[in-house]
Amino acid sequence: MPNKVPNKRRLATAIALVCALTALAAPGTAFADPAPTPSTTAPAASKTLDEVSKEIDDLYRQAAAATDAYNLAEEKTKQQSAQIVQLAQEIVKGQEKIRRLKDQAGATARMQYRNGGLPLGAQMMLSGDPQSFFDGADSLRQGQQAVQGLLGELNKTQADLAAYSADATAQWKNLEANRVKKEAAKKDITEKIAAAEKLQSQLKEQERERLAELERKKEFDAQTAWLSTGVLKDISSSASEQGKKAVKFATDQIGKKYVWGAAGPDTFDCSGLTSQAWLAAGHPIPRTSQEQWAQLPHVAIKDMRPGDLVIYFADATHVGMYIGDGAIVHSPRPGRTVTITGAGSMPILGVVRPDK
Repeated sequence: MPNKVPNKRRLATAIALVCALTALAAPGTAFADPAPTPSTTAPAASKTLDEVSKEIDDLYRQAAAATDAYNLAEEKTKQQSAQIVQLAQEIVKGQEKIRRLKDQAGATARMQYRNGGLPLGAQMMLSGDPQSFFDGADSLRQGQQAVQGLLGELNKTQADLAAYSADATAQWKNLEANRVKKEAAKKDITEKIAAAEKLQSQLKEQERERLAELERKKEFDAQTAWLSTGVLKDISSSASEQGKKAVKFATDQIGKKYVWGAAGPDTFDCSGLTSQAWLAAGHPIPRTSQEQWAQLPHVAIKDMRPGDLVIYFADATHVGMYIGDGAIVHSPRPGRTVTITGAGSMPILGVVRPDK
């Protein structure tokens, strides 16, 4: 794909027009037979190319789910690390405050001992100036109140310090748990991608071409079926100002490679692209497609507008950004690049709007 970003509006309109025209054409006129007979040169002699395609799709879907788990664990790890640093700072402040309060309390107690060691009656008898005695007694009461206040503040600070320490311990446990999840997800991702790539590598060149053709036809047929419902006639909302910025950022990344766990600037996974696009628009959103689906406001498909996020599959493991005219920009999967495709080319779970 060329590095220069194409005219989004023109390309998206072309996608919609071609798909609409194809819906009126006879089946199979534009593509080869989608269900070739079993080939002895395929990875397994008993598998058709369609079965191989499904197996590869399933592996990449599983890798996508593991990528979401990895990204979520990564985000939580970052948050917990920041919280631990903040708690450590609070603990240091608390320890310093306790030291200062103890010094103050000790100094006040020593002064009281020097000035208030005798009973009040004896102090009055020994005093040659009653007024001085009463002034001194008042100062003594003030000193006692000050000591009580210091002790109360000291107890509160010690309690706060204990709470900070307990919180920090809990955060360390959570941090370690998320590190374990990250490593497990990373292992799962690499295994699934390696398995998919191995399957593809076992195909002959002609079979790989037919496999790519089969994948294009599946997406094309899905988009055609989606458009044939007349969905585009109900979608007419224009993008918000922030939405326009998000769309521009996303389309500016066209041609950049998909890399799982990546969020730019040179590579992206699907939610890395959408989260960075909205961050560039000045509106941070959750990092993963599953969290985007769970946390962002939902809108009906008929009400979606450019900049909205289209969430795919029942487990919300893929996301693209709607750019208008029935098209999305997205980062598909390993071995692919950021591109524009039909919004209905994959099973739509729903639509969310970051700036609603």
